[in-house]
Amino acid sequence: GALFDIGIAMRSHSGAEHVFLSHGHADHVGSLVTLLGIRGLLGMRPPRVFMPAEIANDTREALALLSRNQRHPFELDVQPMLPGDERQLRPDLHVRAFRTHHTGPSLGYQFSTRVQKLKPDYLSLPGKEIAQRRARGDDLFELEERLLLAYATDTLIRVLDTAPSLLETKVLILECSFLDDRKPLAASRAGGHVHLDELLERADAFRNEALVLMHFSQMYSPVEVHRILQRRCPRSLWERIVVFAPTEGPWPG
Repeated sequence: GALFDIGIAMRSHSGAEHVFLSHGHADHVGSLVTLLGIRGLLGMRPPRVFMPAEIANDTREALALLSRNQRHPFELDVQPMLPGDERQLRPDLHVRAFRTHHTGPSLGYQFSTRVQKLKPDYLSLPGKEIAQRRARGDDLFELEERLLLAYATDTLIRVLDTAPSLLETKVLILECSFLDDRKPLAASRAGGHVHLDELLERADAFRNEALVLMHFSQMYSPVEVHRILQRRCPRSLWERIVVFAPTEGPWPG
């Protein structure tokens, strides 16, 4: 399993072997030590924690200090990442880091699988001949990358320009912190966040099967988030939006 950021550590999520940190702000990393503590109590091995390379040393130092307070080591497998870096998570799954645009060092993560496809020049060959050519070592196949999921939070909307393949990824998880004029567009940009006004300007560009919107400001209740998005988004986009917020009641916690 995988976790995207760790602002709240839930026991039910403690089995995740991979954690992907977008940046070092408290609401995204503040419960990392709690997660490590839960895993330690359960006898689990340290998770692989992917993070911007710029915050790796500070994270190690902070955990070392907290380990002294705890009288027990908080251990993790730090995976420093720079934009463009790739890691293989399992034989059929890779992750690539891309630069997001926030108020400090920040990354997003894109997950893909790679499958062998017969080159166009050989599509008309009968199966028997393909097998024979393959057996003698002919170069018949090419790798096709399939973009499965991407995670981009705490970023300016221009991440869609600097990482345009996000628009082609099957499932895109994207922040949308502010939804109406209660937060002016200029103030949203100053904080390094996406405003719904900006997303709607690009509504026709999203070719994702699902667009998961999240990281909503708590100036909106969860019910408001659903209502505003449904009212403001064109139907062609709304039908693909997954709202990462409760449908009733308050925000969790």
